[in-house]
Amino acid sequence: MTTKLIDLRSDTVTQPTPAMRAAMVAAPLGDDVFGDDPSVNALQDKIAAMLGFEAALFMPTGTQSNLCALLAHCGRGDEYVVGQLAHTYRYEGGGAAVLGSIQPQPLAQDAKGEMAMADIAAAIKPDDCHFARSRLLCLENTWNGHRMSMEYLHSATRLAREKGLACHLDGARLFNAAVDQAAADSEPIATVARRITRLFDSVSVCFSKGLGAPIGSALCGSQALIARAHRIRKMAGGGMRQSGMLAAAASYALDHHVTRLADDHRLAQQLAVGLQGIEGLGVRSAQTNIVFVDVADGLGPDLLAYLKAHGVLATGLIGLRFVTHLDVDAHGIDHTLDCVRRFFKDPDAARQQVRASGAGVY
Repeated sequence: MTTKLIDLRSDTVTQPTPAMRAAMVAAPLGDDVFGDDPSVNALQDKIAAMLGFEAALFMPTGTQSNLCALLAHCGRGDEYVVGQLAHTYRYEGGGAAVLGSIQPQPLAQDAKGEMAMADIAAAIKPDDCHFARSRLLCLENTWNGHRMSMEYLHSATRLAREKGLACHLDGARLFNAAVDQAAADSEPIATVARRITRLFDSVSVCFSKGLGAPIGSALCGSQALIARAHRIRKMAGGGMRQSGMLAAAASYALDHHVTRLADDHRLAQQLAVGLQGIEGLGVRSAQTNIVFVDVADGLGPDLLAYLKAHGVLATGLIGLRFVTHLDVDAHGIDHTLDCVRRFFKDPDAARQQVRASGAGVY
């Protein structure tokens, strides 16, 4: 039994580091609704310049950031083309349809999250009163840990623009993609990040996942688009007052937590390699900081309960998912692997142990 909880449910569970907390306490504050919080303004200028955009807008959540982008790009009766399993379509409460009367056009994705060019082209409607107006292509990078190839990003955005569509990137884990691409290309991370973002008219970036801030996202785009998004953010209840403490955490993360994402990627590979040799498990994918595992014989819920009873948390919404982050170290991965091995050594005994302890998965 371990004394430290190893939380692999998501990189959203990260806690602010002591240095980040100090930066939050020291942050100069104003009123961001009036536009005079210096820490928020500095963050918005920083992330816009970092990613090559004219402007940026700080948001409480990535869902709100994506929502404001979709509503800023599209009007009532417009349509956005998106992957069937993309976060904006599947996991954000249908906000674009509910709040913006924007019709999604979901398309099939392959195992890497990519949509076929022929499917994208076929989904874009002609200018005809019978159809919703195709206005926007929405991509996601990374998707379930998979980094989209530069070839795919170029092809998809070029096709969209040839058809008159704008392009939005859900870049919740953009910096995971940039760190992975930079390692492959032997280029600076900042250079690679801008090479990705310059293909898009808008990009949302999350600070509260691998970057380790407690809250926050930013939407980047042109001055005109951000002005529209600012109005939508207010309508959506996203206007915050002395939010500079939160912005300071995000700014600290950009300065100190980007390059270390490579550590998370290495730990995910360590976990995947260890899991591959265990009978009863199949590693479906292990890209950047996310590992998906298929469990034989319907033992997934029992395995999750056993892990929980031994101080390890994971999720089982779509197979088993393990996500590495700055609060997980190599010892935590070793302990997780040890627990999985012990479970599969005698699953029946492990299940009885869990039931006797009263542990369960919720």
